[in-house]
Amino acid sequence: MPRFTRAELESFRDAEVPDLLGPTVRLLFVGINPGLWTAATQTHFAHPVNRFYPALLRAGVIDRPIDPAAGMTDEDRRYLLDRGIGITNLVRRATARAAELTDGELYEGGQRLVETVKRSGAAVVAVAGVTAYRVAFQQRRATLGEQPDHLAGARLWVVPNPSGLNAHETVDSLAEAYAAPARAAGVLP
Repeated sequence: MPRFTRAELESFRDAEVPDLLGPTVRLLFVGINPGLWTAATQTHFAHPVNRFYPALLRAGVIDRPIDPAAGMTDEDRRYLLDRGIGITNLVRRATARAAELTDGELYEGGQRLVETVKRSGAAVVAVAGVTAYRVAFQQRRATLGEQPDHLAGARLWVVPNPSGLNAHETVDSLAEAYAAPARAAGVLP
């Protein structure tokens, strides 16, 4: 795993990470925005304390570990795409914390997400972060779980953010939350 100095990580502020989208996206996970570590490694959910990939493994969404902290391998990317899993973000620019984003950026990101879902043909979308979802889609009372409305024709879930800063979630609780949209997408039985 690489080690980055604070200055090295800061140099990735406002950088973008390309979406992970294949020809057949069944389940599209949506982060809030890339963190600096994610931008440095060009790998979604890459920070060493982020619980995204351990939760996917625990849920059975993936059946082998992925350690993105040093940067996801091409084999890892193909594996996720072959399983019908895509990853994008509401906001493209990297920050140290999601709290640095403006409500306007989140709202614009929500509009962009609609276009991404249309373009990808995703069957199910899982937005990781209820507060960001509420702002992006002006749904102030939204709660975790499946939403009553679809997003560009896709079934829509709001799931907990896997960031280490979301301390009240565990790998087990995240796994349970991520399994529901995975089942709906046919990624899990």
